Formats: sequence, structure tokens, C-alpha cells
Amino acid sequence: MNSPQHSPLGQTTVYLDQYDAALLFPIARAIKRAEIGLSGALPFLGADMWSAFELSWLNLRGKPQVALAHFTVPCETPNIIESKSFKLYLNSFNNSRFADVDAVKARLRADLSEAVWRAVDKHASHAAAASALDASAPPSIGVTLLLPELFDREPIQELDGLSLDRLDVECTHTTPAPQLLRVVPDEAPVSEVLVSNLLKSNCPVTGQPDWASVQISYSGAPIDQERLLQYLVSFCNHNEFHEQCVERIFMDLWARCQPTRLAVYARYTRRGGLDINPFRTSYAQALPANVRMARQ
Repeated sequence: MNSPQHSPLGQTTVYLDQYDAALLFPIARAIKRAEIGLSGALPFLGADMWSAFELSWLNLRGKPQVALAHFTVPCETPNIIESKSFKLYLNSFNNSRFADVDAVKARLRADLSEAVWRAVDKHASHAAAASALDASAPPSIGVTLLLPELFDREPIQELDGLSLDRLDVECTHTTPAPQLLRVVPDEAPVSEVLVSNLLKSNCPVTGQPDWASVQISYSGAPIDQERLLQYLVSFCNHNEFHEQCVERIFMDLWARCQPTRLAVYARYTRRGGLDINPFRTSYAQALPANVRMARQ
């Protein structure tokens, strides 16, 4: 089984400029999910939304082509893709010739689908996830390529919601502290959206910081906002991949605050020309628009 320690992270790397799908390094979700009490059917839907800003290839005459790319990986897939391996894989397109943009798109979708579903019966996984949440089968890998004539249509937008960062709180925890989470007693149920720009965790291999903004949408007893902010800040010395942090936040809120509905969405700052933006929701809804924030 692939583990983060065996990935290209933190290792001297030879950058290949000829297409090579073998560069993709999938890591199983199951081990980290077991840490937060997840096994079998998932209590959430969602996806990991990636953006790539350094995609290039050659046309059949050898002329470089460039594009922005958006990828959507359903959370039901058994594997994530380690981000440095994703960068190396995308770089391998640089001196490789493709007939047209559709050929590039098809190659990306085929390779990513193989990696995230590797060594798993995806039909069985789909059936279990759909049955658990009474939803339709989850979508396949999504790939969108934007050519230069569309670059100026790419907006920048901050997350909507009431900012938790307005609160003047003392922060003393530096690893995830779910015991901080609680609801306000004897208050009427609410539906609200809360946001913070202060989520930070670290790469589990290199220790490099990963900054993110997070949006929490829920219905139910009102969550104590000061303690929620303290909880989010407590991730500051925590070593975990982006997707795993978001699932940990979701499960901690789900267990401690017991909302009737919950969605957690984080947008992480870019590294190596890639950003990762996981979204998890307790109920079927459309994915957020993959719109980057100012610091992405």
C-alpha cells in the first residue's frame, strides 16, 4: 500500500518532460478515515476540487499550448492523489505532442480515474455510498480545461459567511481539540454560514505549512463561535493532508454539535501550481463553484 513517506514529497526529484502516467502516486483514504471513526458507508458526500495553473503540452507541430485546469475527484474514491506527484505528472506533458485539447482532456481523465480507483471495485463503492445517503451514484472524475482566450473570465471571490476572525479569542491549543466544540444551550435552532481565514495545518511528510480559508454551513443548535474559532486554530501544528483535515473537521462538528445539516468547504493556498479545495456535505447539493480566492 502506498504511504506518504514513499511519495515524491521531500525527495530529490528528476523532472520528466515526456508524458508518464506512472508518476501519479495514489494514497488510500482508508487509514486516515479510520482514525476519525469512518469505515464502510460514508456519512457525507462531496469532492476534492483541484486547480492547476501550470499545464502545457505541444500540438502536432511542436508549438507549446497552455491551459488552466480544474479537476473534481469524488470523495467516494478510495484514493487521493499526492500533490507533488500530480505536479510531476502534469509537467510530463510539457514536451509531449497531442492532437488537440480534447485529446489532452481525455488522457487526464483516464489517468486520474485509474489512479483514484486503483485496486478497488468502484461499482461496489459507488453502490454503498449511494445507498447510505439515499443519493444517486457519485459523479466520475471531472476535468475542465480553460484555454488562454478564457483566462480573463476566471473570477476571484472570497467565501461568503459571517467571519469568525472578528472574535478576540485566546488560542492555546496547537493540535486538533474537538473538546472545544459545543453548542449554545437553550437557544433556538439556526441556519448560518461561518468562515475563517485562519485554518493552518502542515504537510505530514515535509512539515511545510498549508494555509486555508474554511466555510462551515449548518442548521441546528447554534454552535459556540468563539470555541469554533479556537478549534480551527488548533490545527496549526497538525500534520495531515488537506482532504483529511476537512473530513476531521466535518466529523468533529457532526459528533460534537449534532447539526441537522452540515457542509465544510476549505480552499487551500497554492503550492507547485496546484491548489486543493475539499468539500464535504451531509446532504445532496451541488458542489460550490471552483472560484479561487485572492490569496490563491
